[in-house]
Amino acid sequence: MNSACGIDVDRLFASLQALGGAVASFRDWQRLGADATALPGAEGKLRRVNEFFNRRIVFADDRETWGQGDYWATPMETLAKGKGDCEDFTIGKYFTLLAAGVPDEQLRLVYVKAKIGGSNSSLQQAHMVLAYYPEPNAEPLVLDNLITEIRPASRRPDLTPVFSFNSQGIWQGADGGTAPSAGGLGRLSRWQDLLQRARREGFD
Repeated sequence: MNSACGIDVDRLFASLQALGGAVASFRDWQRLGADATALPGAEGKLRRVNEFFNRRIVFADDRETWGQGDYWATPMETLAKGKGDCEDFTIGKYFTLLAAGVPDEQLRLVYVKAKIGGSNSSLQQAHMVLAYYPEPNAEPLVLDNLITEIRPASRRPDLTPVFSFNSQGIWQGADGGTAPSAGGLGRLSRWQDLLQRARREGFD
């Protein structure tokens, strides 16, 4: 998976069915992919994919959905369940945008500390969002399941990046145009496992 990923539609459909997912959910996701791929600019793809997942998936924590404390679901697992937590929203958007032709180097999953109740709140919780970098050193746009409007990072003062990653590496913080941290993705075993499961599912 370098610039973008291909998909094996038959394998993805079989994966979703094996998970008990509805045919209609897969067809809607397929239409989303076709629509997003056909859009000429990246920002249109971002809006289309962000809105789809934010409207289609119901927020639920992993204990409710999977019976365990922290599980990173593949896109087909999330579609089959119809629910997920912030990681699942972010992972689904990431793989769908890759399949729609957005280069991997322009996307990062970002672990943040989110202030609950606004930027002046003292209450924080761990959260995950997807960041899109139009250029390596550009300010990223933030795709979030909490706020459907896609905003530049400077307009999300409630979020403090901790680290970011994609299939190419892991970074301290979320600054664009910097080299990945030493040690690589081996430091993030849950992500390594997710990538392997997504490939088996049909994301090549």
